[in-house]
This record gives sequence, C-alpha cells and structure tokens, in this order.
Amino acid sequence: MPFGCLTPGEKKDYNNPSEVTDKYDLGQIVKSEEFCEIFRAKDKNTLKMFTCKKFLKKDGRKVRKAAKNEILILKMVKHHNILQLVDVFETRKEYFLFLELATGREVFDWILDQGYYSERDTSNVVRQVLEAVAYLHSQRIVHRNLKLENLVYFNRLKHSKIVISDFHLAKLENGLIKDPCGTPEYLAPEVVGRQRYGRPVDCWAIGVIMYILLSGNPPFYDDMEDDDYDNHDKNLFRKILSGDYEFDSPYWDDISDSAKSLVAGLMEVEQDQRLTAQEAINHEWISGNAASNKNIRDGVCGQIEKNFAKAKWKKAVRVTTMMKRLRAPEQSDSLASSPVPGASTGPFTPSITPVPPADASEVTAASTEALVMLQVPDSQSAPGTIVPDSPADVTETRQELSKHPHKHRRIRMARQTCTHMHAHAHARANTPCEYAAGMMIRNLLNAPPSILQRYCSITS
Repeated sequence: MPFGCLTPGEKKDYNNPSEVTDKYDLGQIVKSEEFCEIFRAKDKNTLKMFTCKKFLKKDGRKVRKAAKNEILILKMVKHHNILQLVDVFETRKEYFLFLELATGREVFDWILDQGYYSERDTSNVVRQVLEAVAYLHSQRIVHRNLKLENLVYFNRLKHSKIVISDFHLAKLENGLIKDPCGTPEYLAPEVVGRQRYGRPVDCWAIGVIMYILLSGNPPFYDDMEDDDYDNHDKNLFRKILSGDYEFDSPYWDDISDSAKSLVAGLMEVEQDQRLTAQEAINHEWISGNAASNKNIRDGVCGQIEKNFAKAKWKKAVRVTTMMKRLRAPEQSDSLASSPVPGASTGPFTPSITPVPPADASEVTAASTEALVMLQVPDSQSAPGTIVPDSPADVTETRQELSKHPHKHRRIRMARQTCTHMHAHAHARANTPCEYAAGMMIRNLLNAPPSILQRYCSITS
C-alpha cells in the first residue's frame, strides 16, 4: 500500500497520478464535502467497488491536515463496525483514500421502510455503535462527530451490520482536548461550555442518537420561528448545558424504563459520571432482554418525518465552521493583550479557555453567550481569531469558481455574508472585504443557503 510521505521519518516519495488511474477506475463525483470529493471507484483487477475520497492540497492547510488526520486514524483501527481503509496515495497535488464501500441505507431510511420496529431493533443498532466506540476508546481515539448521518448499513441484506464513517474529526486523546468541534445538536455540555474534554463526548452523542431512535425527536429543541436563529442557538446550547430534556408524553409512553435509564446514563451532564461505552454495553437493555419487542414504528416514523421536514435540528455544518465565527465575549480584551502561554493559536482553536463563573446559572449564561457572539475577520487580531486568505488565494479561488457557473447563487450569497461581516467589524475591519469574500466563498460555497441565512442573517 503506497503511503507517500505519510510515515514519520520517511523521505518524501510522492505517488505518480498514473499509479492511481492504473489501479482504479474513478467514476463521477458522488458527493462533495467541505474537505474532499467522494467518488465510486472500481479496482481494475478485482472489479471490486470502493469509496474514494480525494483531498486537494491547494485547498489549504486545513484540508491537508484533515486528510493526514483521517489517514493516521484509519490506519490504526480495524473493527467490523468501522469502514476500513484499503489504499492510500499521495501525489504532489492530492491525497486519495480508498475505503470499503457501504451500499446500505442510513439508519433513518431503514426505519422508515420497516413494517415493524421495536426497542430491540434500536438496541441492536446502539449495541453495534457502542462496540465500535468502545474499541476506539481502547485505542484512545475520540471520534468527536458521532451522529445518525454517519451510521449506515454495510449492505442491503436483512441482517447487515452497522458501520461508522467519517473520521476526519477523530483525534488521539493525548491529554484532554480543547478545540470545539462536532455537530451542534450532538454536542456534549463540556464542549458547549468550552471545557477540556475527552472520550465521554462520544458517549453523550450515542445517548442523543438513542433518544432520537426511540422517539423520532431530538432531545434538545425549541419552538422558535424558523427565522429566529439567534434565539434558537441560545436555547439549544442552554438546554444542552443544563441537560434540559424530558421523556415527554406521548412519545415515550411505550418505551421501557430500562431504555430510559440507559439514555439518562449516557446523557449525564457531568462527564466523569457519564456511562462509558463498555459500561453501556453491559447494561441490561443492551446485553440482556430488557428491550421491549412492542411495535413503536408509527410513533417514531411520524416524528422522524415531521422533524426531517422541518430540518430545525439537522444542519449540514460542523460546529468547527460555526466556532470560527463564534467566540466568548470575555476573550475579546484578554486575547488582544496577553495570550496564554502554551495555548493553541490555530484558526480552529480558541487560544484560551475561559474560567467559568462559580455559580451554575452563570456558567450556563456565560457559555451560551460564548457560543453566539459573531467572530469578525481581522488581520490585526490576536491569535485564535480568523485571518482571511491572501490575495493569491482569492485569485486562485476565483479561477476555480469560474469553472462552476451553477454555483453563482451561492457565490453571491457568500459575498453578501462577507459584506454583513464587514459592516459589523466597524473600526476593527482593517482587512479588505474582498479577502474575507475569498475566505467565506471557500468555506461556505458547499453549504446550503439555509446555513448562510441562519448564521449570517441574510436573505436570498
């Protein structure tokens, strides 16, 4: 398996692009994600199909870092409930990752197609996820982005296994982690509260997944109007911080007490009291016969269809993107004057972790405000804030975008976004808006218009 320069200490030895095309037939793009493009690929010798993820180095340091990180993690893991890395190539311009191809459906789609669905079906899904996560945690790996969209059936056979995908946010736990990332509705309180965190965040996310699979509802939501995005975010994060969820009627009336106890154990606000993955596997609802066999399909499917139609809680954006524009108000002055020694200063990571107030209600308020304040681009800002692309990057982005005329509407919306951000910068806006436009276009081009509207308060 050619790994180019990916092994520490090895001399850089790039693959020739022809090595990729000599071995694999790459089909059309199946999906474009923030960091990569995804293809179906066929091995020319065996005719076996794979998934190919292509990362373009020219797209920036963050893309290169994401590719290297995913390769590092996937080379370490081998588990039947995790999509396996099969082949890797690094050319001078790209990374190519070839993984097992999962041809089954997402868990939600599978549920909607069932005539009969019970707690035992959910228990089977959750057990497989827990086993994979327990394995990852035994290797000191934190996935950090567990969500229903990353759980798929490996094939379309009746008893297909569940596999976990998407490891570009996974991280080796060498000490506690502080950079916030993940998907907002699955975030653990310690991430929302900007505390240091570790493997328990994955167990919290599994609790959220289990809650949704048993009720069809997300555990944390509010009834704000669709255009009241700021209050929606504040309420969401406030509820997560306080663990403010309920087993509300009628959705939980037919769910066993054993299932509820496992959800509560996984969604314990205090991370040191939260169930571990192995402890959850040993729970009677997973390893015993406590899971009910009563049909709950109609109630669950009705709520799934309702919530997916509203799409209030399912957002196609990671909180890393959001966090780049959100910061704690108490950091504004301290960052400019005295960065904390040894703290990370990368664009993904806040350079300090705020000291929370002593009172619990103040913790909630301060942490919520930390997550909803707009981060403004500023080339003169202290470490930890956002620095836009260089003029050369903007030119390169323009050239790339000129090849995709169908994306002009998103380009326009991204420019509106930049204008909005520039207007809020006031005297701090020393960076030409055009540079910010280049950065925002690159980061937001693949985001749905609803995301731009939600986080930047613009209308199309």
